[in-house]
Amino acid sequence: MDRAVVEPDVDAVPGPKAERWVTHHHEVAAPSTAAYEFVWDLTEEAIGPFCTDVDGNVFLDFTSHVASSPLGYNNPAVRERMAALDLPSPTKIAGQSFYAGTGWPPEDSDLPGPTQLMDRLTELGSGYDLDTVFLSNSGAEAVENAIKICYDHREGAGQAITFEGAFHGRTLGALSLNRSKAVHRRDFPEIPGVHAVPYCEDRTCTAESCSCGFFAGDGSRLRSMLDPDRGYVDPDDLAYLIIEPVQGEGGYRFPSEAFAEEIADVCETHDVLLIADEIQTGVGRTGEWWGSDHYAFEPDVIASAKALQVGATLSRREIFPEEKSRLSSTWGAGDVLAALQGAVTIDVIESEGLLKNARERGERLMDRLREADLADVDNVRGRGLLVAFDLPTKERRDAVIRAALERGLLTLGCGYRSIRLLPPLDVTEREIDLGVELLIDAVEAGE
Repeated sequence: MDRAVVEPDVDAVPGPKAERWVTHHHEVAAPSTAAYEFVWDLTEEAIGPFCTDVDGNVFLDFTSHVASSPLGYNNPAVRERMAALDLPSPTKIAGQSFYAGTGWPPEDSDLPGPTQLMDRLTELGSGYDLDTVFLSNSGAEAVENAIKICYDHREGAGQAITFEGAFHGRTLGALSLNRSKAVHRRDFPEIPGVHAVPYCEDRTCTAESCSCGFFAGDGSRLRSMLDPDRGYVDPDDLAYLIIEPVQGEGGYRFPSEAFAEEIADVCETHDVLLIADEIQTGVGRTGEWWGSDHYAFEPDVIASAKALQVGATLSRREIFPEEKSRLSSTWGAGDVLAALQGAVTIDVIESEGLLKNARERGERLMDRLREADLADVDNVRGRGLLVAFDLPTKERRDAVIRAALERGLLTLGCGYRSIRLLPPLDVTEREIDLGVELLIDAVEAGE
């Protein structure tokens, strides 16, 4: 497959092989969140944003597997480093009990493993003085460990603050912080003491004029909540505030500058531990290493995953528990292959200038969508290659996603009526233009 010339080529979706595969899958799989009957064929050709399904259809993937494949398919640099590793068995060890050496010296190993991945993450977190990392299996675990260390550090504190529209994962602790869709939390037990305030979007909110309800009167709901005289949450009993720099599942909601500045000021005033959930926004997706880099607030803890292939909780050493066994994860620091991929991903983003590419290609994607002036398409928005737009209804949104699929473009929904686009960070101008043309066709097909 020649990335320079390949184009989407779809006969029918789902094809007969995909239908059989999906049917067989659901004979044993619990119901989950599968979007549609796309079945990637790992044995067939794929490169960059292009991949092949089990029926031989070629797709342009603008989902990057929900940001978990930031370099797309078969990135040459990643493949080269993986090929150099004569894979052992097992490729996973109990990484909290043992260590994995992948070459010498450990400070500059040719084949980076869990230790070197943590080295790289502390470099990326140095702007916030985050010098310590705990690796786990997933984004939800990264969030769980973020809130655990905050509860531990603020010994005895039992209150927490989240935001309306938030999504932080599906394990019970993370679920307690979610405020997006009711189905995520319904009938599950929750951590007590979690309060929610509005999340101010950049299109509508300033300190003087706020339609979402965060700013009211002479201050914000957050500041009033923590006011020593008039508030109902004692700042000394507040373990943490958790925020997505851009809300993902909640609909690609970007915070207003006034909102971000207020979060920063309130956290500083009351010495609040701020957790940034960077599961989807981190590691270059927004055109900076962290989504938080765009805003005034500074995290004390970062939860990351997806692009890293493992979960990671970053903070300052004094915030992590000193006592052993307060934190642990069998595979977290022991998944040698995943850690290699995560570390090399960081290296490729840096060496190939992909932060800049994400910014430039993201701007082109948004400009072209706006210039198309499509009926029903509204509120084109984004940072870097984290891009979304709205359609009038959920039904219209779902129809456009389906029409794009039939034309060979993979997209995703978010929020109630939004489509999100996450091309790989090395996407080319040609690939952006191809994707936009397919989107235009998909939108116009349902007018």
